[in-house]
Amino acid sequence: MRRLVSETTLRPRQLILPMFVAEGADSPRPISSMPGVVQHSRDSLRKAAVEAVRAGVGGLMLFGVPKVHDAVGSGATDENGVLNVALRDLRAELGDDTVLMADTCLDEFTDHGHCGVLDEAGAVDNDATLERYAEMAIAQAKAGAHVLGPSGMMDGQVGVIRRALDDAGYADTGILAYSAKYASAFYGPFREAVDSQLKGDRKTYQQDPGNAREALREIELDLAEGADAIMVKPALSYLDVIKAAAELSPVPVAAYNISGEYSMIEAAAANGWLDRRRTILEVLTSIRRAGADMVLTYWAAEAATWLD
Repeated sequence: MRRLVSETTLRPRQLILPMFVAEGADSPRPISSMPGVVQHSRDSLRKAAVEAVRAGVGGLMLFGVPKVHDAVGSGATDENGVLNVALRDLRAELGDDTVLMADTCLDEFTDHGHCGVLDEAGAVDNDATLERYAEMAIAQAKAGAHVLGPSGMMDGQVGVIRRALDDAGYADTGILAYSAKYASAFYGPFREAVDSQLKGDRKTYQQDPGNAREALREIELDLAEGADAIMVKPALSYLDVIKAAAELSPVPVAAYNISGEYSMIEAAAANGWLDRRRTILEVLTSIRRAGADMVLTYWAAEAATWLD
């Protein structure tokens, strides 16, 4: 009877698995602050991706971990850079069996760890960064990504990427815009996962955790620029923003159940303070209940095996 009258669905197809691939890795490398999550080698990435797709997940979001970083994130646009190679690997392995997504941001590739190019004063140069995003978008589409995820929160990024894709003949490549990305304390474990070089913070271009109306303005701008779906990140501390986004947006809404949210639950479960499976499913259901059509979560593949 509970199943019959349940108001909120949670299905494998609604889950997206973020995955990390490390340049030069010959085996998976555990991420200490994210138990159960690894930096993959090319071979282990292919294997894990196939298993996730067989479990029914709706998509995969790839992040690259390069050996070398520089001021402009050259590895992001190098056709032989780790992320573009991994995209080609998975597109060859999986074809169109899943939605292959790519993180379209420079932070993993820069030696300063920021999401964009810096000016002479050391601040992020929005317009110079947009030029790099356009180049990165074309490289990722060429490598096989079905959907690009611009996560840098630069003004105008969706419009610039859309025009670049269209001009290069990739009109069918979609854009999942990180429209409301907050300057959150919950990103800590992710910094380890991508070997971030960041010193300081990203408060000049990510949103203030106290602001909700600002998020809706950002969403409206991204929609006007051609976003095919929009994202709220993080998820658990911003369920109200997810709800407001879902009420506003005519396109699908995604939410990212991020590294810090994952790690705190894994730590509590490891100490016996929480029932791990029940807690994971409750968290994912709460994000769906708030209005997210899709949830990016490091539990995607495992949770998919629990769902009917």
